Amino acid sequence: MSLAGIFPIEKWDFESKSILKDLPGDLYEKLLTDTKEQTYKKGEIIFREGAFPTGIFYISKGRVKKYKVDKESREHIFYVANTGELIGYHAILARDRYPDFAATLEESKIIFIPKENFLEVMNQSTILTNRLLKTLSHEFAVLTNSVTLFSHKSVRERMALQLIVLREKYKVDFKEGMTVEINMSRDDLANLVGTARENVIRILTEYKEEGIVETKGRKIIITDVNKLIAIADYH
Repeated sequence: MSLAGIFPIEKWDFESKSILKDLPGDLYEKLLTDTKEQTYKKGEIIFREGAFPTGIFYISKGRVKKYKVDKESREHIFYVANTGELIGYHAILARDRYPDFAATLEESKIIFIPKENFLEVMNQSTILTNRLLKTLSHEFAVLTNSVTLFSHKSVRERMALQLIVLREKYKVDFKEGMTVEINMSRDDLANLVGTARENVIRILTEYKEEGIVETKGRKIIITDVNKLIAIADYH
């Protein structure tokens, strides 16, 4: 089912898919000059925190986790980027190092766009510049929502909300009535929710008993998104 009118999914999505949409043809061609597409295996790192950026990355197929690593080497995933999204442009705009890590959640095809191309097109296109500013502003709001979530919600509520968001991320050619399979390891899900793996397994078991989800190996199928929305208690 669609979430329109029952859950504000836009508050949890960076919406970077729209940045390159319908750019003037000459600028789009210039942007894609000298690009390289590479296939990354599941779990492969695209860029590391602290590295100097040499370009941006366009996800042509697959999903990527953006995360920080603490002193105990634990990952803290704060966003899942989907097919069609751009990553890595924040560091270039800030003229700084990458502030986080990015790694694939599954085998993915990533297009590398050189920094010089990106900056040249940005300087020539008010459309691109305005979209970047709008997207950065929206991303700040999304991250603020995430901070609030961790401050005020229980693990069970956070888990419900993240599964709702992931359900949207894993839709492929979705039509009403179709099931959506979330293919994510329990460790990655725990790092996204901000809890221990054991808690994720326990809560998933509870959800299964309540008829909210089904599981097939590592795949999670949400059978009652309305119950998840009620548990998330998001207003």
